[in-house]
Amino acid sequence: MTEFPPAPRVTGDLRADAAALHAHAGRADDLIAALPPKPERSPAAQESAALAHRSARFARQRFLRAHAAAVHARAADGGTGHPAQLVRAAAHAFPGLVPTEAQLDGELGRRQADKEGREVDQGIFFHEMLRLPGPGRRILEAALRPTPRAHDLLPAFAAAGSVDLGTVRVDRRDGVAHVTIRNIHCLNAEDNALAADLETAVDLVLLDDASGVGVLRGARMTHPKYAGRRVFSAGINLKELHAGRISYVDFLLGRELGLVNKLCRGVLREETEDTWPHAALAKPWLGAVDTFAIGGGMQITLVLDRVLAASDAYFSLPAAKEGIVPGAGNLRLRRLAGGRLARQIVLWGRRIAATDPEGALFADAVLAPEELDAAVRHEAPLLAGAAVTANRRMLVAAEEPLDAFRSYAAEFALAQALRLYSEDVLTKVGRFATGERDTAAAGAR
Repeated sequence: MTEFPPAPRVTGDLRADAAALHAHAGRADDLIAALPPKPERSPAAQESAALAHRSARFARQRFLRAHAAAVHARAADGGTGHPAQLVRAAAHAFPGLVPTEAQLDGELGRRQADKEGREVDQGIFFHEMLRLPGPGRRILEAALRPTPRAHDLLPAFAAAGSVDLGTVRVDRRDGVAHVTIRNIHCLNAEDNALAADLETAVDLVLLDDASGVGVLRGARMTHPKYAGRRVFSAGINLKELHAGRISYVDFLLGRELGLVNKLCRGVLREETEDTWPHAALAKPWLGAVDTFAIGGGMQITLVLDRVLAASDAYFSLPAAKEGIVPGAGNLRLRRLAGGRLARQIVLWGRRIAATDPEGALFADAVLAPEELDAAVRHEAPLLAGAAVTANRRMLVAAEEPLDAFRSYAAEFALAQALRLYSEDVLTKVGRFATGERDTAAAGAR
């Protein structure tokens, strides 16, 4: 096992501390580069790499504790401030602080278990940034901006009233925008592509003047076990996670700060006379849950304004089985269900059937599966109206103030990054990935 020098002390001088961090992180990278690839390392080599990573990560956290505000100001200068842009800019402005694009590209194509875990360094970065009220709020606000793709597609969608995004389709009918999730090959499990498509769909609904209400529902499946049945969501795609194709910044963090937070708070536009008095543009959302809403699917239902569920559907957050953190589900589930039931669901893996007495906490109405279509058509238009929009804004402000979400997001940013590379998670996703993708073997989040 190779000895590694301790992390440098922080002096308070940004330039000097940045130089010391660069040198220390460089020594760690040199040591790791001299070792065999991760799958081929001996126990001693694995321990050497772990010591180097630990020391460099401690140095990064200590540097950011002293200089996070200055780092954010420089990294955000001239950019959008969006998390993905911010972390790239920080890599250029402060070498050694977060992984470079080249370092991340070098991990592409590797199984999750075979990566060095450089996304943990991104987790440290966002943990420290989000802890601070000023930089943290600016990061959240940047993540709420509409995506460039939505801006590009908006004129065509406004004119045609429909758009096919790939894994998601949006169709406007009589002022109601129906967002259909159709990642059919994996029971609507979530991956990078679906998260991006769904965020674009949400942006389009929120920006479209002719859409007053959004409806989220899963498409009909072709899977033999569920052929012809709609499925809401099977949660995170564990096969993609096992293969190393689930992004930390774009999916695990970006989904929470962007997609799900937009469903809750709306998109944030530039403050102008035209957008006054509310730069945030939010609309009511109705969810129709067929068959199951597992993991990320259940997380989404927690921010919707009304949820209809089929009588044979259930809700689940199997975080304990997978070992990862269920997004902001811990924050929102406890508010809706109370601490004891939230622990049963998250820590014990308890499923809640729509017909259970506790099902009323997660679904406003439970109907026979064949009645769900008519219920959606009848109830979605009832959510339209300025008074509904105004009051949902006040409910969100009362239930989940932005700073409360920011504080949770700061802890989540690091906790999820660490979980992503924890031994128990790597073992579990590898086991799940070998099974057929259904509700029994998926273990979706």
